[in-house]
Amino acid sequence: MNPRQMGVPLQGHGSTLAGSGKFAPELVAAAGHVSAGELALAEPILRQYVRDHPGDVNGIRMLGELGLSLGALADAQNLLARCVELAPDYSAARFALANVFYKRHRYDEALAQLDILLGGDPGNAAWLTLKAATLVDVNDHASAIPLLAGVIAQNPAYRQAYLSYGHALRAVGSVDEAIVAYERCIELGSGQGEAYWSLANLKTYRFTDAQIAAMEGLLQDKSCAFRDYYHLLFALGKAREDRGEYRHAMAAYAKGNQVRGRSVPWDSREFSRNTAELKAFFTPEFFASVAGQGCDSTAPVFIVGLPRAGSTLLEQILASHSQVEGTAELADIIALARRLSGKQRREDISRYPGVLAEVAAVDLEEMGKAYLASTAKQRRTNKPCFIDKMPNNFSHIGLIHAILPNAKIIDARRHPMDCCFSGYKQLFASGQGFTYGLSRIGNYYRDYVDIMDHWDKVLPGIVLRVQYEDMVEDTETQVRRMLDYCGLPFEEQCLAFHRNERTVRTASSEQVRQPIYRSGIDQWQHYEDWLMPLKRALGPVLDRY
Repeated sequence: MNPRQMGVPLQGHGSTLAGSGKFAPELVAAAGHVSAGELALAEPILRQYVRDHPGDVNGIRMLGELGLSLGALADAQNLLARCVELAPDYSAARFALANVFYKRHRYDEALAQLDILLGGDPGNAAWLTLKAATLVDVNDHASAIPLLAGVIAQNPAYRQAYLSYGHALRAVGSVDEAIVAYERCIELGSGQGEAYWSLANLKTYRFTDAQIAAMEGLLQDKSCAFRDYYHLLFALGKAREDRGEYRHAMAAYAKGNQVRGRSVPWDSREFSRNTAELKAFFTPEFFASVAGQGCDSTAPVFIVGLPRAGSTLLEQILASHSQVEGTAELADIIALARRLSGKQRREDISRYPGVLAEVAAVDLEEMGKAYLASTAKQRRTNKPCFIDKMPNNFSHIGLIHAILPNAKIIDARRHPMDCCFSGYKQLFASGQGFTYGLSRIGNYYRDYVDIMDHWDKVLPGIVLRVQYEDMVEDTETQVRRMLDYCGLPFEEQCLAFHRNERTVRTASSEQVRQPIYRSGIDQWQHYEDWLMPLKRALGPVLDRY
C-alpha cells in the first residue's frame, strides 16, 4: 500500500521523495493503516510527519483527508486550505478542500473550489459528480440530475456517478430509475458496498438469494475494502431482517456497528457534560434577559429529535400544506453554535453557550437574520413558512429561541427502544457517531430526554411534542394539533401527505411516500434477546413507556 492508493496521486511539492516516485516511509505506513480502516493509528504518524515536514504538501493533504474521514472537518479545512495555499495547482488537495466544504454544508465555497478545478479540466468526472452532489444538497435537483446523466454518458464505467445519480433520482421519487443506477453500480464491480447499502436504504427494496450470496461472498473476500465492508454488513442485516432471519440480521448489524464505530468516534461522557452545561446556562433568568430580542420572523419551523423518530413523516405532513415549504436537515444552527464556540482545534475549550451572555441584542437579531439568509439557499418557493429538520438541533433550542423567538419547534419522539434500535440499524452518510453502539445510542437518548425536559421547564409551551405512536393511531388529531400549533388552517392534503411529490433526502424518503402504517412499531421486540446493553443505557427513561 502506498500513498497513491489513498485515492489520488501525490504531487511533487515540498518533497523530493514524491517527485522521484518514492514515498517517505511514514506516509507509506500511514496509508497502510488508512487502507485497513485503522484511522486512529494513521493519525499520530501523519501529525508527527507534518510537524517535522511543515512544507510537505503530500503529508498535509493526507492528514487533511484523514481529518475528513474522521469527521474533524474544521481541522481538515485548515490543513487543506494551507495545502492549497502552498501549492495552488495541487488539484487533489483542492478537490479534498471542496469535499470538506461540502461536508460542512458550506456549499458556495465548495462550488467555488470546484469551478476553479473545472476551469482547467471541464470534463473531469469526479469534480462534476461532486458539483452535482452539492447542487442536490442545495435542492437544485433540476441542475444536478442532467449534470450526472451527462457524466455517465461520457464515463459509463464511473461508479461514483451512478451512486450520486441514484441518490438524486431517489430524492425526487424516481425510485425505479434509482434502482437501475444502483444495480448498474454493482455490475461495474468496484465499490459495491455502498450500492448494496443504497438499495437496502430504500427500505422497500427486497434482495434476491443471488444478491445475498454475492454480499456474503464479498464479505469473505480478504481484499474487500474497508468502506465496502461496513456498507455490506448493514445491507446484509437489512436483507436478513426482511426475511425474518433475526439472529443473522443482528449478527450483521452488530458487526457493522463495531466496524463503523471504530472510524466514527463518540464520547458519551463528553456529550453528557455538554448537555449539563447547556442546562446550567439556559435558565429562566437568561431568557428573561433576552426577551424581546432576536429576529421576529415567524417563518422557521424546526423539527428536532433523534434520527428515525418520525421527523420525516412530520415534515412531509407539514410540507403538504399550501403555506409550508419542506427543505432538508439544515446544518446552519449547528454551524452557528460551532462558530460561537470559538474552537479552532478539537482540544480547545468551547466558549458556547457562555459567550451568549456577552452578546448584545443587535447581535442576536443579526444571528437570526443570518440564519434566514443562509437557509434561503435551500428554498425554492415563497411560501411563508419553511421547515428545518435537523434532528440534532434539540441541543440548541435555547440558542434558537434567543435568536428566533417566534420560530416553531416540534419534538418528534418515538418509543426509546424502537427509536434507538432503528438508529442502530441505520448507516449514516456522515456523523451521528452516537448510533454505532447500543450503549452509545441509549446514553444519547437519555441525554436527549433530559435536555428536552429542561426546555419544557424553562420555555414552557414553546416546544410541541408529537409522539410517533400517537400519529399512527390517530393521524388526523395529531395533524390538527401540529397545524394549530403552527397557526395554520387545516388542509385535507396534509392527511394525503404520501401524494406529495416534493424531494426528500433522508432514509425515510420511500416510507413517507406511502400511507401511515403500523409495522414500524415494536420492531425491536424481534431482537430483544440481544438488546440488554441498550436497556441498561436507557435506564429510567424506559419507565415512561
